[in-house]
Amino acid sequence: MALCAKKRPPEEERRARANDREYNEKFQYASNCIKTSKYNILTFLPVNLFEQFQEVANTYFLFLLILQLIPQISSLSWFTTIVPLVLVLTITAVKDATDDYFRHKSDNQVNNRQSQVLINGILQQEQWMNVCVGDIIKLENNQFVAADLLLLSSSEPHGLCYIETAELDGETNMKVRQAIPVTSELGDISKLAKFDGEVICEPPNNKLDKFSGTLYWKENKFPLSNQNMLLRGCVLRNTEWCFGLVIFAGPDTKLMQNSGRTKFKRTSIDRLMNTLVLWIFGFLVCMGVILAIGNAIWEHEVGTRFQVYLPWDEAVDSAFFSGFLSFWSYIIILNTVVPISLYVSVEVIRLGHSYFINWDKKMFCTKKRTPAEARTTTLNEELGQVEYIFSDKTGTLTQNIMVFNKCSINGRSYGDVFDVPGHKAELGERPEPVDFSFNPLADKKFLFWDPTLLEAVKMGDPHTHEFFRLLSLCHTVMSEEKNEGELYYKAQSPDEGALVTAARNFGFVFRSRTPKTITVHEMGEAITYQLLAILDFNNIRKRMSVIVRNPEGKIRLYCKGADTILLDRLHHSTQELLNTTTDHLNEYAGEGLRTLVLAYKDLDEEYYEEWAERRLQASLAQDSREDRLASVYEEVESDMMLLGATAIEDKLQQGVPETIALLTLANIKIWVLTGDKQETAVNIGYSCKMLTDDMTEVFIVTGHTVLEVREELRKAREKMMDSSRSVGNGFTYQEKLSSSKLSSVLEAVAGEYALVINGHSLAHALEADMELEFLETACACKAVICCRVTPLQKAQVVELVKKYKKAVTLAIGDGANDVSMIKTAHIGVGISGQEGIQAVLASDYSFSQFKFLQRLLLVHGRWSYLRMCKFLCYFFYKNFAFTMVHFWFGFFCGFSAQTVYDQYFITLYNIVYTSLPVLAMGVFDQDVPEQRSMEYPKLYEPGQLNLLFNKREFFICIAQGIYTSVLMFFIPYGVFAEATRDDGTQLADYQSFAVTVATSLVIVVSVQIGLDTGYWTAINHFFIWGSLAVYFAILFAMHSNGLFDMFPNQFRFVGNAQNTLAQPTVWLTIVLTTVVCIMPVVAFRFLRLNLKPDLSDTVRYTQLVRKKQKAQHRCMRRVGRTGSRRSGYAFSHQEGFGELIMSGKNMRLSSLALSSFTTRSSSSWIESLRRKKSDSASSPSAGADKPLKG
Repeated sequence: MALCAKKRPPEEERRARANDREYNEKFQYASNCIKTSKYNILTFLPVNLFEQFQEVANTYFLFLLILQLIPQISSLSWFTTIVPLVLVLTITAVKDATDDYFRHKSDNQVNNRQSQVLINGILQQEQWMNVCVGDIIKLENNQFVAADLLLLSSSEPHGLCYIETAELDGETNMKVRQAIPVTSELGDISKLAKFDGEVICEPPNNKLDKFSGTLYWKENKFPLSNQNMLLRGCVLRNTEWCFGLVIFAGPDTKLMQNSGRTKFKRTSIDRLMNTLVLWIFGFLVCMGVILAIGNAIWEHEVGTRFQVYLPWDEAVDSAFFSGFLSFWSYIIILNTVVPISLYVSVEVIRLGHSYFINWDKKMFCTKKRTPAEARTTTLNEELGQVEYIFSDKTGTLTQNIMVFNKCSINGRSYGDVFDVPGHKAELGERPEPVDFSFNPLADKKFLFWDPTLLEAVKMGDPHTHEFFRLLSLCHTVMSEEKNEGELYYKAQSPDEGALVTAARNFGFVFRSRTPKTITVHEMGEAITYQLLAILDFNNIRKRMSVIVRNPEGKIRLYCKGADTILLDRLHHSTQELLNTTTDHLNEYAGEGLRTLVLAYKDLDEEYYEEWAERRLQASLAQDSREDRLASVYEEVESDMMLLGATAIEDKLQQGVPETIALLTLANIKIWVLTGDKQETAVNIGYSCKMLTDDMTEVFIVTGHTVLEVREELRKAREKMMDSSRSVGNGFTYQEKLSSSKLSSVLEAVAGEYALVINGHSLAHALEADMELEFLETACACKAVICCRVTPLQKAQVVELVKKYKKAVTLAIGDGANDVSMIKTAHIGVGISGQEGIQAVLASDYSFSQFKFLQRLLLVHGRWSYLRMCKFLCYFFYKNFAFTMVHFWFGFFCGFSAQTVYDQYFITLYNIVYTSLPVLAMGVFDQDVPEQRSMEYPKLYEPGQLNLLFNKREFFICIAQGIYTSVLMFFIPYGVFAEATRDDGTQLADYQSFAVTVATSLVIVVSVQIGLDTGYWTAINHFFIWGSLAVYFAILFAMHSNGLFDMFPNQFRFVGNAQNTLAQPTVWLTIVLTTVVCIMPVVAFRFLRLNLKPDLSDTVRYTQLVRKKQKAQHRCMRRVGRTGSRRSGYAFSHQEGFGELIMSGKNMRLSSLALSSFTTRSSSSWIESLRRKKSDSASSPSAGADKPLKG
C-alpha cells in the first residue's frame, strides 16, 4: 500500500498518450491504487504510539514510570504505574488497529475490482489498482467507472452514454455524456488498438463540473470538455458498453481530490484535560518544591542531630541534595492527583455510552433492519455540545422520491381527502387509495387519494383531459416496453418521471416516441402526435414547451414551468382562473410541495411556419445564438391559456420537520449543504420548516464575481442592521465596528433571517479576504442553505465555522460526496441510505434516518456530556482530597516523603475502593428522564456553553478537595493529640492515625458520590455500599494474623484495624470529619436549589408535582401558510435533452430501473450566559412578508 502514495512534483499540465505505457510512465503519474488507511504493519506501532503520547497524560505517566525506576527516590513500586499505562495504551491501540483494518479491507475491496483493459490489442481482466494513465478501458452497463476517463465510443448512437453521479454530487437523475465525433466510431477493438491520440489537459484538480483539454490525433486538434468525461465514482446506466481513455487515476481523480484526509478527532473535554493536566503538573511541582525546601531546611536544622540512628543514604552528602531527592520522591507520592485510572475510567464510560447508542431500540429502523451504531468511542460527550449541524439534502433530509400529490385543474384543487364532517383528513386517517384497475397500463406503485379526480377523467371533463394530455406530451422522458403492457420510463429527472407516471395512471399513457412523433394511449385509444419542436428547459427560462400537431392537423403549444415565469405569460382572459390557481399555488407552497404551472396555446399553420423559419435562422446564428433562440421562444410562449398546476412532494424522511424544529429550539443552527439546484433546495427548506413565511427576509446570493458577492453580502448585513435600528428604541449602532464586535452585534439582530448561496458565489465567499464577511452574515441568520456546492466546498464551509466560531460542529450525509465534510467536522454522522456506504464508513456515528439525530444529541449526547462532567468533577475532587493529606503530613514527618496511608491503601484506593461507584455514576446517571430531555430542548444549552465542566468548575472541585483534605488530616490529628484508648493508653500512633484518616476518606467520598448521584439504580447502590464493605473487609484482612503469618515482612501491624476501630473516639472522629466535610456542600446545594435553580432542577420539580398526572405531549401539526406569495417551483431538470430527442441521437436505449411544531421564537433560559451581553435585542417582528432578495 505504501506504493500507492508516491510524492510527485506538482503538475502544470497532464499528458496522456493512448496505448503507450512506456511514454506515460516517464511522467510518474499516480497509479489507480487508493489508500484511505492510516497505518501498515511496519508503521502501526511507532505512529500509533506517537499519536497516543500526544496525550499529555500518557507522557506524564511515562515520566513518572522512569522516576519510579530510580531506587533512591522511589517510595512506591514501579509496578503501580506500568501496568495501568500499558493497559491504556494497549486498549487504545487495539481499537485504532481495528478501525484501520476495516479501512484496509475497504481499500482492498475497491482496488481489487476487475476491469477490462486493452493491452497489446487484447481485452484483459485487470485489477483496478493496476490500471494506468493512458490505458483504454471497456465498461459495461451498471459498472462503476474505474478512473477519470475520456469517453471514446459507446454502444449508443453518436457516442452517447448515460451515467448516474450519486457518488459525486448526490444526484440520482441521469446525465448524458458524449464522445467527440472523431472517436465515436472507434467501437471495434482492432481500431482502438491502433488509436495513438495524445491528450494534453489541465492538471489534477477537484472541480467536478469543469474539464478543459485537447486531443491531438492525426495531426488535428479536438477540444475536450466535461461533457466528454466519465469520472470515477459514476455508474454507467442504460448503455451496453463504452470505451474510455484513462486521464487521471487513483488519488488524482476528482473523486479522491474531493475526499478529505482521515483526521484524528479529540473532544473539547480531552483538549481541556490536556491543559488541566499541565496545570496540575505545575501545581505538583510547586508542592514538590515547597516540601523539598522544607526537607533541606529540616535536615540542616534538625536532621543532623539524628545522624547516629537515622543516617543519610550513602549518596546523600548534604541537606541540599537530600532536599533534591525529596523533591522527586514527593512528585511520585503526590502523582495521584491525576491517576492513570482516570483515563481507564474515561474509556470505560465512553464504551458504555457507545453501547447504549448501539442498543437503543428507538433508533433502530425496522424497515431496513438497521440499528444505530457508534463507530467511535471517543466523541460521545461532544454529542452534547453541538452548536452547528451541516446536513446534506438528497437522501439525508429527503428520500429522493417524487410523488404526484395534488393538482389544480380549471380552478378546482384535487388531492385533499376529506372526512365525513368535511375536514381535511390527517395523513394517518386516509382511506383506501384510488382504484386504477380500469387501466391495464397503470403503474401499480402509484398512489393517489382523491377519487374525484379520476371521476372527472372518466366523465370526460375536457379541462382534465387536456391537463393530463399536456403531462403526457410535454416532457423528455424515454419509454421502454420489455413485455406487452410493462412500461419502463427513463426520466432525466425524478420530477418528470412523477408527472408522466401520474398522466399514465389517469388514462393518458405515454407509450413511445420517435424524433418526430409521440404516441399516447388516451383512455385506451392510441393517438400519435407529430412533434414539431421542443423548446428546451434551462435555469433562466425555468420552463419547457413542446409544439405538436394532433391527428386532426391542429397545432398546439403545451408549456409547463415556474409560476413566477408562466403567470406573466398568460392571456388576460384567464385572470379569474389565475386568481384561483394562485391561491392553490400558495396553499401547495405552504405545504412544501414543488409546483409547476401548465398552459397551452393554439397556433395557426401560417404563424407556425413563419416562426419555425425564424427559429431555424436563430439556431444557425454564429454569434449570440442562445440569446436569439430565447427571444424566439419568448415570442411564441405568450398569451397562453392557463390549464392548472401540479404539486409534487419531494418526500421528506419521516420526522424531519419535527427534528429540525426541536434542534432549533435547542439553539442548534442547521446549515444545508447540497449539490442540488437552488429552487429544489429552497423548496425543501420550506418543507422541513427551516425556512418559514414568518421570517423577516430570505437573502439569496447568486453573484458570479467577487465584487457582486461582496455587495450582496454587504446589503444583507445592512438590511439586518437597519431592521435592528428600526426596532431598537432609539439605540443606534456605531458605523465602524471591529470584526468581532460586528459579529456579536449581527448575532443579536431583531428578526429571523435566512441565507441561500449558490456554489459559484460560495467559491468567492470562501476566499481569504471575504470568508469572515460571509461567516458573519451567515451566523446572523437562523438558517443557511448552500446550493450547487462541491464536496470540497462542503468541507471548507465546515472548516470555516470550526476555525472562527470555536463551536462544536456535526456533519451528516449519506453519499460519497459527503465524506469530506463528515471527516472535517468534529462529529461525522452517516446515513445508511440509498447511495452506498461510503458516508457510513467515514463516519463516527451512523443510523438510517435523520429523525434519530434528535435522540442522538438531546438524549445520548446530553447524558454523555452530563455524566462525563460529573465524573470528572468528582474524580478530581476525590483524588485531591486523597493526595493533599500527604502534603499536610509532610510538615509533621520532617518532610521525609513518608506516606500517611499504607502502600496497599494507596494502590487500592483508585482501583477498588472508589472506582466502581464513580463508574456507575459516569455510565448510568441522568438528571431528567429521556422524555423530558426531548420535551425541554433548552436543557441542551449547558453543554453548548460548556457550563458543567470548565476551568472554573475544575477549580471549585480542587478547592473542595483541598478543603476536605485539610479537615481529613487536622481533625484526626487534633483529636489524637490528646485522646486515649479505653484502657487509658495513648491513642496516637502512626498506624492508628492512618486507619482513621483512610476510613474517614472512604466514607466521606462515598457520601459525596451519593449526593452527586441524580439517578439511583440497583447497580449504584451495590457499587457504593459494596465498595465500603469491600474496604472494611480488605482492611481487616490485611491486619489479620493469617496474612502476618504468611508474609511477616509485608503485613507488620497485626490487629491494628480491629484495635483502632474498636475505640468510640475513633468513630466519633470519623463521624465529625464526615459531617464537617459534607454539611457545607449540602447547605450550598439547598440554597442554590431554592434561590437560583437551573432548568433541570425546575423540570425535576415539575415532574415530582405532576407525577400522578398524565404527561402532556407537544402536538406538532402542519400549519398552512397564508398571506404570502412564494413560488413553490422546483424542477431538477437539465438543459439539452430537448435538442437530443429532436436529433434522434438517443432513440436506442437499454433498460432503466427508476430509483428513485411550528418553531417557536423563545428567549433562552440562560441567555445572559450564552451571549454574555448585558443588552438583549428586541423580539422578532411578526408577520412581515418575506421578499426573496437575489
